[in-house]
Amino acid sequence: MRSQDGLLEIGFMRTVFDSLGAGVFVTDTTGRLTACNPRAQQLLGRPQEEMLGRDMHDLLHRRKDGGTSPRGECGLLAVLDSGQPAEGSEELFLRGDGSLVPVIWAATPLRHEGRMEGAVVVFHDFSLHRDAAEQTAAYLAALEGLTARLTMVAEVSTVLIATLETPEMLDRLAGLLVPDMGDWAAIDVRSTGHTGEMQRVTVRTADGRGAGEALTGPLPPLPERTRSAAVQALRSADPVVLDADALAGQPDGPLAAAHRELFDRLGGTCAVVVPLHTRRQVFGALTVARVAPDSSYSEAEVFMLSDIARRVGLVMEAAELFEQQRHVAETMQRQLLTPLPQVDHLELAARYRPAESAAEIGGDWYDSFLLGDGVLTMVIGDVVGHDLKAAAHMAEVRNMLRALAWDRTEPPSLIMRRLDEAMTHTSDAPMATCVFARIEGEEGGPWQLHWVNAGHPPPLLVTADGHTRFLEAGHGPLLGLSSALHMGLGWPDARADLPPRSTLLLYTDGLVESRARDIEAGLATLRRHAAALARRDVEDFLDELLIRIDPSGDDVALLVLRTPPAGVGTGDDEAPPQHAHSPAASNRGAPGSRIEDTPVRDTSEPA
Repeated sequence: MRSQDGLLEIGFMRTVFDSLGAGVFVTDTTGRLTACNPRAQQLLGRPQEEMLGRDMHDLLHRRKDGGTSPRGECGLLAVLDSGQPAEGSEELFLRGDGSLVPVIWAATPLRHEGRMEGAVVVFHDFSLHRDAAEQTAAYLAALEGLTARLTMVAEVSTVLIATLETPEMLDRLAGLLVPDMGDWAAIDVRSTGHTGEMQRVTVRTADGRGAGEALTGPLPPLPERTRSAAVQALRSADPVVLDADALAGQPDGPLAAAHRELFDRLGGTCAVVVPLHTRRQVFGALTVARVAPDSSYSEAEVFMLSDIARRVGLVMEAAELFEQQRHVAETMQRQLLTPLPQVDHLELAARYRPAESAAEIGGDWYDSFLLGDGVLTMVIGDVVGHDLKAAAHMAEVRNMLRALAWDRTEPPSLIMRRLDEAMTHTSDAPMATCVFARIEGEEGGPWQLHWVNAGHPPPLLVTADGHTRFLEAGHGPLLGLSSALHMGLGWPDARADLPPRSTLLLYTDGLVESRARDIEAGLATLRRHAAALARRDVEDFLDELLIRIDPSGDDVALLVLRTPPAGVGTGDDEAPPQHAHSPAASNRGAPGSRIEDTPVRDTSEPA
């Protein structure tokens, strides 16, 4: 008889056997089932009575097609032959309802007192593990897709802010979308007017053969009515997905035909057309297409392309508003830079170059006019600020100076004092710098400069033989600081002779100062180039000076005076002085004032 402890041990082992979370069955040395636990019955959908005594392989082991697999290929039976443990995965067991369940298993030989008694097989439903692995793989794939989309959006954002030139930005954008989002991409934009004209600005292809270049250029205008889904995208803010059926339809107008030509030339089995838009308007459309058979665009891809198009629309709107502000400021500033007067044998010329950035325009100006006593004035100035408001303040200061000076014969220092007081008490214009000068000459005598300088870079005098010097005298505080007068500061009058054939240059700080160069280096560069150009006529002098210095960043104003040869001018009985607004001056076109939009670059070595 078994002892009480032995019985308790057997009972405990039976409880463990029945409670295991994995299926377990036991076979004898021939492969017949001798025991199975409840979990095995549950996984196989068979009661214990149906399985005990049956051949394990014949009852359970199946191929994928449901047929019985050969006994020689059964890894579980091999354990009985080899006496060595074994394991496997994705074997198929036949359930009681006829379905197949994939299992992962491990089999161990069962020995008792050195004799082979059979085998113990432990198994799990592998489909649970497979589903978990598939879910993990799906999550990883979704994460990779999201990462790729976020990377694409980040790269697009970098392209959108990299340049203010819209055509360049759109071309780089199309190149970024190919080939990740399609085999080719095209962008059509509407004109800024109300004509409905269209322009295809770029076509980029994945093969890089340049076939798209022939497809760019003017397009037919946007029709009033159209059935074309692609053209309707230009009238809406919704994306349009084109499948094979949509692409097979016939175009109903010239613009739809031009859009269809893209597919005829470049191929395509599916495409997405997304409008480049904001809440205010539609600027154009982006078309991205794939050419592989049975290809398509997912909902996530359409959403991402729509988001990219919306971002492009916002950038295009900002660029348009930016350009409008620049145009208004430039137009106002050009209207204020009046033609120069013609006086005796004095030669005058001027240049104004807008800043490279539309945000940096407005403060610089030059002026020259005749006073009531017939004396010629020269003015150069710069109001603090670089925007449309600065341009308005510049106009205000310029007009105040003209009004205060034209009928007075008092020294320039008094004119400057009156202007400072007027700016402080009657205007909201900020601080400004200015050089105000009278060009005076006596009968038979030399020409003379009488000037004051309110915080501005000093005038440069260049003699006919190339000697240069900055006129440092007459320097005082900036305008708009009347408190400086109460501190004993002012604008001392200064005088200097202007030798025959000498050149007097007034300029703003944009010519000599930039982020990459301090003003001392800029002044030295100006002096060197001006000396080399002393014998050029005044028009060439200014053009060549701008080419050689090539100022960048800020706007630049230049005003130059050339005195006549000795004995010519002040003592001659020639035509009386003429103002730029006089009929004679107008008939001659009032030469000498030129505003440059795009200065010519010099590729030669500077002298």
